[in-house]
Order: sequence, then C-alpha cells, then structure tokens
Amino acid sequence: MPESLRLLGLLILVIGLLFRLRPTLVVVVAAVVTGLLAGMPIYAPELAETGGTPAPEGIVNMLGRTFAETRLVSLFIITFPAIALSERFGLQERAASLIQQVRVATVGRLLIVYQVFRVLVGALGIRLNGHAAFVRPLVFPMSLGAAATGSGEAQADSLGEKRLEEIKAADAAAENYGNFYGQNLSPVQPGILLVYGTLRGLGYEVSLWRMIFFTTPIVLSSVILGAVQFLLLDRRKRERRKT
Repeated sequence: MPESLRLLGLLILVIGLLFRLRPTLVVVVAAVVTGLLAGMPIYAPELAETGGTPAPEGIVNMLGRTFAETRLVSLFIITFPAIALSERFGLQERAASLIQQVRVATVGRLLIVYQVFRVLVGALGIRLNGHAAFVRPLVFPMSLGAAATGSGEAQADSLGEKRLEEIKAADAAAENYGNFYGQNLSPVQPGILLVYGTLRGLGYEVSLWRMIFFTTPIVLSSVILGAVQFLLLDRRKRERRKT
C-alpha cells in the first residue's frame, strides 16, 4: 500500500468540513479510515480474552482511551444551562441595550476592545471558553446593538443576511485571534507548554519566559491586523449607508 494513501483521512477531513458536514462525524470517519489504512484492527480484545497476550490497540480502543484521557475538556458543557437561562431571561437584549447607550460604539471598535480583552485574559492564564460563554450570549448581541447605533436599524432582521454573517464572522475572528495568541503569553497555558515540552524533548534547552518574549511581537501583530480588519468592517458599513 502506498504511504501517501494513508493521508486519505486528511482528505476526508478537509472535504467534510468544506461541505459543512457534522464535525464530530467527519472526524470519527477520518480517524477510522486512517486507522484501517494503517493496518489497525477495528477492536482489540482485552488481555483476559487473549490469554494475557498483548494485542495491538484497536481503533475503537484508541478512540475510547483518548476520550477518557481528555474528558475534562468537555466540562464547559455544564455552563450551557446557565447560559440558556440567562438568554431566556433577556441577557442578549440587555447586552444590546447597554452597548447602544455608548454613542461612539461601532462593531469594529467593540471587537478591537474584545480582542485586546481576550489577549489580556489569556496572558493571565484564565480560560473562558469564549465562543460558548461570551461570543454567542454577549459579544454577538452587543455587536448587533453597535451596528444599529446611529443607523436607525433597531432590529437584527433589518441588517440583512449578508451584514449579519459579516458580524458573526468578525465576532468569531476576534475571539479566535485573542484566545489563540493571548494564551501564548502565559507560562501556564497548554499552547506554550506544548511547544516548550516538544522542544525540550528534542534536546533543545529553552526557557519559557524567553519563548514568551519572542512570541510578544507576533501577538502585537495579531492585534494590529485584527484592528485593521475590524475597522475595514466599519468602513464598509459607512459606504453602504452612503449608497
């Protein structure tokens, strides 16, 4: 079997995400196909069933083991009931109303502030699970409120589908930029620790603080480029209003 054929799982992953199929299903199918092409069995029996003889790890065994080892990652799910109740009792409406009281607020300015906030929070080593806990219930309705400020657009429906999708994408971008780069400024975040551990494992003598020092210009660049992106979003809004 050609070695390149084992990369078929990556192709399945790309195609599945490109066509917006259910991510969990796509990832599992890609993992199963990759395992089969690598010669792994579907399931490996326990040692007791094989007379104590170690058996190669099966695909099902591997999926179960990795899920058990990383089960703490799913703890953010317990925040969903609290977020749902908050939304049910008007969290989004209050967030939009609050930002509308700030007359100078725009979507771009709001997202610049939010990205900087996420960078600072990441540098402090605080995990917020931003998309679930902040973007959907707070940042997005505040962005809609900022978009309506001074434009006479009191409701999200009046913004138009294209404008709504632009705001959603910008909100997600601000979260991703701030979270991804901000965590690299903290010596206790998984991202920087992964790089540190990998380099040490390869025999490189590195310092956590030295890595953070050289990461800082990249983080600052992400903030600047993000600010340019969000200000261009405001500019497109002004041009549409003129026309």
